[in-house]
Amino acid sequence: MNEGISESLTLSPQQQPFSEAPVWLWEDDPEYNKKYSLWAVALKVISTDVFVWVVDRFVFNYPFSRIGPKTWGNNLKTGWEWDTDRLGMNFFFHPFAGGGYFNCARADGYTYFASVPFAFMGSLLWEYFGETTRPAYNDIINTTASGALFGEILYRLSSSILDDRKTGMERFFREFAAAILSPGRALGRLMQGKLTRITPREVYQKEPVNITLLTGAHWFNNRTDFGTGDKSALFGIHLDYGDPFEIRPRKPFDVFKFRIDLSYGKYVWKKYLDNVIGYGLLFGKTVHSGNLEMLFGVFQHYNYWDNKIFEISALGFGGGIIAKWRLSKNSNIQSAFHLGVVPLGASNSPYIDIVEEGIHVRNYDYSGGGEVKFEGTLNLGKVGQVTAIYYLYLLHTYIGPSGDKIISIFKPRISVRLFSNLSLGFEYLYYHKDGSYLDFPDVHKSNSEQRLYLMLYL
Repeated sequence: MNEGISESLTLSPQQQPFSEAPVWLWEDDPEYNKKYSLWAVALKVISTDVFVWVVDRFVFNYPFSRIGPKTWGNNLKTGWEWDTDRLGMNFFFHPFAGGGYFNCARADGYTYFASVPFAFMGSLLWEYFGETTRPAYNDIINTTASGALFGEILYRLSSSILDDRKTGMERFFREFAAAILSPGRALGRLMQGKLTRITPREVYQKEPVNITLLTGAHWFNNRTDFGTGDKSALFGIHLDYGDPFEIRPRKPFDVFKFRIDLSYGKYVWKKYLDNVIGYGLLFGKTVHSGNLEMLFGVFQHYNYWDNKIFEISALGFGGGIIAKWRLSKNSNIQSAFHLGVVPLGASNSPYIDIVEEGIHVRNYDYSGGGEVKFEGTLNLGKVGQVTAIYYLYLLHTYIGPSGDKIISIFKPRISVRLFSNLSLGFEYLYYHKDGSYLDFPDVHKSNSEQRLYLMLYL
């Protein structure tokens, strides 16, 4: 199974070598992960919707959960709309819920693409029958498309934790950790007897994973005046899954990156989920030429920023290149360039209350367009890293104040290794927005923040 693997599975100087060479499965073992019927999966999806509704109705007693034949008929009759929920609900929690629908199928032996329709099914049923509000275009798009991304990432990570060869307390903690990541998969394992079964060999596809934990502080500046803002605590986890430079057949999400940064403090305005950024490979091929290794592919992207400086979210698809150029045994340059389309995005707008009078929750417009991403890192062996990251979003408004936006985010950072796997990092973020509107004055806005943190590589 290891035939065709490149010289090294090392993605960066921080990744530690394996104590012994593991045997990698390139797919789940079908003997122990059989494919269940469509009806069995559909029943799980429906049960998921029912369970969520029961919690909403009888635990939290939300007004939107007071459904019945009258609300169902009204939803079927009046049709679809663009809703007014907060950015976090529409662009984070709906994708997370979609990941649960997706994993009803993925954990039952279905492939990535075969699991996507079940995310659509779960969302469609919920939009019509799970709440009193009208079905929303944005919800079914985000729940299906970004839900597939969330679902596959959580499935892959839970597979990295699970090991059906283990017993005792180790097995318990593995199952518990995997259940936290993917509750739907845990329910399926319980129903299928997989929680307690013992296998003679590894049965799940697993890829090398770099995990970076970070904690420190960040300052939101007054505009772009360095060091003038309020300080808040920062926590983050950054994941690099799979080896993009291994020569092998590729399946969706054999390679992905996922970043989550949390913010805490009285100056964050309860915006605790600062940003979630990630992408996964859908199709691709790796080539080697001397000291240069490259992965060419088609990627799916997820972008979510929600802090006191700005709000933006974008679902993207496009082509990309991930490359590594070896300078020496312990030093290299790694880069990634992506160019894609954004079928659905959102960004905060100062004119949304004027155009859509009566909206008190949603402060962003719905839009679409394109995105460009670049990341370059100089790895200096045991010394540290120097990185430059750039995001560019070009968005045209669908719903909201008519116009176009060019939003750019530039993040240079440097990290210095202190000892072993612990490093000290500093990062600067510069945000700029140019908004050109048909009926309102143009907007030109710049803000910045800086971050200082400790990073632990696992």
